[in-house]
Amino acid sequence: MDAVEQKILAAVDAQRETLLAFAQDIGAHAEPGFFETRTAARVAELLRGCGLSPQTGLARTGVKAVLQGGAPGPCAAVIGELDGILCPAHPAANPENGVAHACGHNAQLTALVGAALALSAPGVAEALSGSVAFFAVPAEEYVPIGTRQALQKQGVEFCCGKSELLRTGGFDGVDLALTTHVHMIPCESDLLLGNVACNGFTSKTVVFHGKAAHAATAPHAGVNALNAAVLALNAVGLLRETFRECDTVRIHTNIREGGAALNVVPETVVMEAMVRAATLEALDDAARKFDRACTHAAEALGAHAEILTYQGYMPVRPAPANPALLAAAAALPGLSAQCAEPGMQNIASTDVGDLSQVMPVVNFTHGGTAGALHSADFAVTDVDKAYIAPAKMMALTAYHLLKDGAVLARRTMDGFTPVFTRESYIETVRRQG
Repeated sequence: MDAVEQKILAAVDAQRETLLAFAQDIGAHAEPGFFETRTAARVAELLRGCGLSPQTGLARTGVKAVLQGGAPGPCAAVIGELDGILCPAHPAANPENGVAHACGHNAQLTALVGAALALSAPGVAEALSGSVAFFAVPAEEYVPIGTRQALQKQGVEFCCGKSELLRTGGFDGVDLALTTHVHMIPCESDLLLGNVACNGFTSKTVVFHGKAAHAATAPHAGVNALNAAVLALNAVGLLRETFRECDTVRIHTNIREGGAALNVVPETVVMEAMVRAATLEALDDAARKFDRACTHAAEALGAHAEILTYQGYMPVRPAPANPALLAAAAALPGLSAQCAEPGMQNIASTDVGDLSQVMPVVNFTHGGTAGALHSADFAVTDVDKAYIAPAKMMALTAYHLLKDGAVLARRTMDGFTPVFTRESYIETVRRQG
């Protein structure tokens, strides 16, 4: 362990109580995506305490502060997510809105501010060739369509925080991103190093249009939109054997409106759906099949299916453990660690996927929690593994990326082939919706 690593670890340990208090405070006041005003203010407050000058109001609530190293070089962004998840049954749910940090985003923010405290400590920033952008971003969790539409009238065009920040230039000048999360797949180790593949998704609203009639005396004169929706759901179910196992396709649906009155043939039925898959190609294929099933099921009964497609999240591109992660974990011998392996797949989705299509993402996940994500039983069981260790990992990883002329950061950047430029990403997303 070199002298700078020792300073980083000592700085985090010296601020342990501050970090734990911050984690608990954020955890008790969760806020929904794009409305994380209190959370953003608390992050900005701690960043100012590090001697930094944060920008605020990025994509409504995002907070960004840049620490300059001792020499020029790449910019590594340390990412933390501001929002919670709607989970009113959670014991720590915010009574004002029913939102809870049942996905551990308060742990991410603690890692972010802990890394800022450590990397801004005397003798640390000077060892960096480049800069570190501490970036608290809004709205990783799914934002309902109605809320999205209201936000679009206020200038928020894209559906999630990282996507909107890519659109508005918040990531301009950032060369690679550092992300973390509580474990998202089963893992017995304290740390899982590398990018596990995650599904992407697209959102659908299908409006089935039929014809109203008296359900008892003249059903033959009507066209039952609910029957059309039911037939479509059966057709979607029968599509399962057409999906490859490796594409991990999932389609989940909900009937939001199912008819106006029991004695009237349903004229309008609204179904919402989320189509997920492991790659952009598989996602396009599954979405086309879903659309076809709905369209022709409706036609078979004389109804019409109006299909509205909305932006979702892109899949996370898998990547092995970055050497900087391995070096960081080696400085924490009290923690067990394993590396992400090919074939590991998270069936859920995250907007980190969008970043991974545009820039290198260096990711690790961590333990210290119990219970299922997004559920009332999710809980932190070990504050050191959930809050303190990730802060050390973030700071150490940034240091190893940017030390010695930023050789590991440059190697990471040189080995990355983006799927999209910022401009082509924006064009692709706009075509989705």
